[in-house]
Amino acid sequence: MSDLFDTGAAQPAPSAHRPLADRLRPQSLADVIGQEQVLGPDAPLGVMLASGSLSSLIFWGPPGVGKTTVARLLAQETDLHFVQISAIFSGVPDLRKVFEAAKIRHQNGQGTLLFVDEIHRFNKAQQDGFLPYMEDGTILLVGATTENPSFELNAAVLSRAQVLVLERLDLVDLERLTQRAEKELGKALPLTGPAREALQEMADGDGRALLNLIEQIAAWKVDAPLDPDALSTRLMRRAAKYDKSGDEHYNLISALHKSVRGSDPDAALYWFARMLNGGEDPRYLARRITRMAVEDIGLADPQAQAICLQSWQTYERLGSPEGELALAQALVYLALAPKSNGAYVGYKEAMRLAKQSGSEPPPKHILNAPTSLMKDQGYGAGYAYDHDAEDGFSGQNYFPDGMDRPELYQPVERGFERELKKRLDYFAKLRAQRNG
Repeated sequence: MSDLFDTGAAQPAPSAHRPLADRLRPQSLADVIGQEQVLGPDAPLGVMLASGSLSSLIFWGPPGVGKTTVARLLAQETDLHFVQISAIFSGVPDLRKVFEAAKIRHQNGQGTLLFVDEIHRFNKAQQDGFLPYMEDGTILLVGATTENPSFELNAAVLSRAQVLVLERLDLVDLERLTQRAEKELGKALPLTGPAREALQEMADGDGRALLNLIEQIAAWKVDAPLDPDALSTRLMRRAAKYDKSGDEHYNLISALHKSVRGSDPDAALYWFARMLNGGEDPRYLARRITRMAVEDIGLADPQAQAICLQSWQTYERLGSPEGELALAQALVYLALAPKSNGAYVGYKEAMRLAKQSGSEPPPKHILNAPTSLMKDQGYGAGYAYDHDAEDGFSGQNYFPDGMDRPELYQPVERGFERELKKRLDYFAKLRAQRNG
């Protein structure tokens, strides 16, 4: 349960080795690097602290950005008793003990800031257990989660807490942290400028990870500063954060889809590579790429679907990593193809209209009449066989009797749909003529 920026924990004996991350824990909120959007004077926490009205909070952000630290320092600056639990290791009996102890403190005039790490891992019933103690002031809840609270936390908890987003540290923040580490170590890192930048990129926005890497480098005995190649030889690049079932999965597929829709092949290839590097299943990507062809290219380029299916089949034949090139080629094709969602919009409108109209029957003139009874009922009466009509088009009504004719499919003036629009307009003109 240690954190890069934890403070207030029991100090080890002087002879014990203290990791660099432990030695650099901030002693006040002013020492925390980054998160100005939360901690600044006009930011939510800054305003709360200035007014002396701290409310329950949910910290949402990636690992290593100081969620635990900020919670501990909040308790320190508001004179609240700090209690930390993890939803991974705690159950209902543990929560009962925490609440009972908090009630005793509350009766004695001492507030409790309860920090719950990975709060999204508590189930609905466990989350509901916090509510009465939040409402009567027994605890001030500060939860931390790496997952989207909108999906993972109960609405009742969210209505009683403010969600604050903590962001991954940028390169400026990581450089400040590097300088702080060098000051603590009493020496500069044996790295060239480009290697220093490469080190910070390896940390991928995670301050704790950066300090662990720095501690390794500080122990090396080298004769000259290392360049990026020498650094990468000695130090394994940190794997990118990617949870195939979590927020990052949905964020990246959204970025990929919108890059294709926005006709940007470079961005599409980048997000495609990010997902593959994170361990995403190429078959999932093949399915989503095909969906993009159906939804966003549509009939503006009917060949797009076929290219996606061919690339999917090629992947199945070749496997990884060769087959992934076929998927990449399909992505580039989609990004540069003319775009239309006309058929997609028309389909959704048709579904809405079908639900609205209920069980309206087709007009009798387009129904078959295989029995004499059905003929007597008027089935098929007056049907005009289109192939016998002028231009192969009768112009008859095919919607339920009494329904106003809707315009569901509205093609765009792009790609092949430009030709389809001409055909649609032509038949609309003929229909108007044939129906007077």
